[in-house]
This record gives sequence, C-alpha cells and structure tokens, in this order.
Amino acid sequence: MPDPTAFQNGPVMSPRFAPVRAVLEEAIATGAIPGCAFGATAGGRIVLCDGLGHFTPEADALPVRHNTLYDVASLTKVVATTAMAMLLYERGRLDPAQLLGEVLPDFVADRQATDPARSIRLEHLLAHSSGLPGYVEFFRTAENRQELIEACFHLQLEAEPGTRACYSDPGFILLGLALERLSGDSLESFTAREIFAPLGMHCTFFRPPEALRPLIPPTEIDNSLRHRRLQGEVQDENCFVLGGASGHAGLFAPVRDLLLFSGEILAARSERGQLYSAETLERFARRQPPTGSSRALGWDTPSQPSSSGLYYAPHSIGHLGFSGSSLWIDLEAGMSAVLLTNRTWPDRSNQQIRILRPAFHNVLRLALGHTAH
Repeated sequence: MPDPTAFQNGPVMSPRFAPVRAVLEEAIATGAIPGCAFGATAGGRIVLCDGLGHFTPEADALPVRHNTLYDVASLTKVVATTAMAMLLYERGRLDPAQLLGEVLPDFVADRQATDPARSIRLEHLLAHSSGLPGYVEFFRTAENRQELIEACFHLQLEAEPGTRACYSDPGFILLGLALERLSGDSLESFTAREIFAPLGMHCTFFRPPEALRPLIPPTEIDNSLRHRRLQGEVQDENCFVLGGASGHAGLFAPVRDLLLFSGEILAARSERGQLYSAETLERFARRQPPTGSSRALGWDTPSQPSSSGLYYAPHSIGHLGFSGSSLWIDLEAGMSAVLLTNRTWPDRSNQQIRILRPAFHNVLRLALGHTAH
C-alpha cells in the first residue's frame, strides 16, 4: 500500500500533472464545482494529492486543501460496507450465497412462503440485483432509526432476485445491518477498528464531531427536511434519520485516506495486502449476474460511457458518490484516482460533474502514460 506518511506536510505538484490542474481549475471557473480535493497512486506510492478552489463560491470561503474532509456519500458503500464484507469473507464469517433472511429474520418474518424476498442472498445485495427498489424516501414518514429499519424490512420487491440490476440504497441499508449481525459489532465501530486504523486512515469516520464541522465543505442548503445549511453532517436524508451511519452513506474522508485504502486493494492483488488476499479481491471484483450488469460485489466496473474515462482497463473497480466524489482503481495498471467535491452546493441541480469526472480521469491517465505499473 502507499506510504502513509506521503504528503503529510502538504503536496508537491509535479509539472506532469499541470493538465489535471487545468481541467479542475476550468471546472471551478465555470461553476461545475466550487472546489475539490484530488489525488492518485501509481507504482505503490501516492504521486498526487492536492486541493483547489474553495468550500463555496463566496469570496470569504475557506480554501480546499489536500487534507480537506468531505462527505463522500455513496463511497461509503465500498470504503466501509464492502470493505467490511470483504474482511468478513476473508475471515470465513461471510458467505455471499447466504440468504438474507437467515441473517435478518425480521426481514422475512411477516412474508408468505412464496414471497420472492425470501430468496434474496447477500450477494444479491452486494451486486444490486436483489429486486429491491433503487431509492425510497423513508425519511418522509420514518421519524427515527427503528422506524426506518422497520420500513426497510417490509419493502416489496420490484423484480425476482438475480434477474435485474438496479442500484439500490435500501439494499445497502439492509446489507449494513446484516454485516452488523454477522460481526456482532456496529458498522461504524468495526470499520474504525478493523479497517481504517490498520491502514492509517486516521481521518475517515462517520458523524464528524461538532468542532470539525466548520472545516468540512457544505453540501447543500436543505429546504425540505432539516431547513438549514448542511455542513459536517451527512447529506443523505435516510442516513440522517438512521443517525448518520449506515451501509449506504454517512462516511467522511480526505483524499489521502482514500488513496491508502485503494493502495490496500492494489496490494491485495499481488498478495501484499494487509487485510485482503488476492482471492478475496478477485471474488469481489468479478462482475455478477444478470448479464449486462457492470456491478461486481459491492464495486462497480467500467461501462460505456464511464465516469472513469477512456483509459481504465475492463478489470477496474470503483464507485461514485452523489455529493461529487469518486474512486477508481485500475487493477491492471496498478493505479488509483480519487476526486472529492461538493458539486451539490448550494443545491442538487448542477450536473456538470458528469462531464468533469471522465475529463479528470482522462488527463490523469495521460499524465501517467496511460498505464502505471
């Protein structure tokens, strides 16, 4: 994995990454994002780690630094939830083929014997092929964590498990609960102790303390649920009702920590991983049914067109986050890239991130010579 002391005193921008900086500066100038933190690993070390722009477009806004903490939104699904699933699998405590109802009996307690939800397996949740709906506004009616979980337990399927790929937040809420049951520990506690601490990810956590909130870029002005500026608290409404820590969202992290995490994934491929073996990585990085889905177990893989741009190998894995975050790891080239932004500030209407992400990855890969072994 990359040297955890890299850039601890600040970044040094190599001239070869000037085109990367130019693309990001243009995105800031045109209003695609107010600022961003970004970085890359190659050859087993961190080669880029920097920040540009400001927390918001206002003249007195704080500048984004290489160590700025961001709400990484659905990167939680891979950096926390999938990472935990991989570690439980590594330790023989998770079988992807196990039925969800065996782990969470309350999910099937009130269902008829013929209900297809009884055939959902953990691998279906990981691969977003459970048949559960993609998104449900639980927060409109659930007033607390228990009420939201109960609503999740009673969801009806939209398709037979394994027959349709549909990115599902409820699926990962349930997966997080299942992993907690299998481990006997909370997602928040387990990942902090078993994943983040060993990898040196000392600034990655759920629910930032009050004192840190002003040092985190705001995500939006919430006019529907909380009626305030969201800064240093999770943007996702369902995760907010769940208490700020869930299988689908809630994590905050800086670029450096996510590069350390991606370094562990890359190290596992050559059996140098601290946490994972090559077999575990290969099991989770492999595309899953149904045919045509880009989803592996927890991870996504490049599809066309891809947010990872033109140069990532098919055997790459990654994920996106609603707030504007992304993490892509090219297992063949031995490199990774992280981009963190708050593109949703001050509201969610701005979609220019769809253009920025592939442009960022393209110029970064060109700066690295397409491949980086």
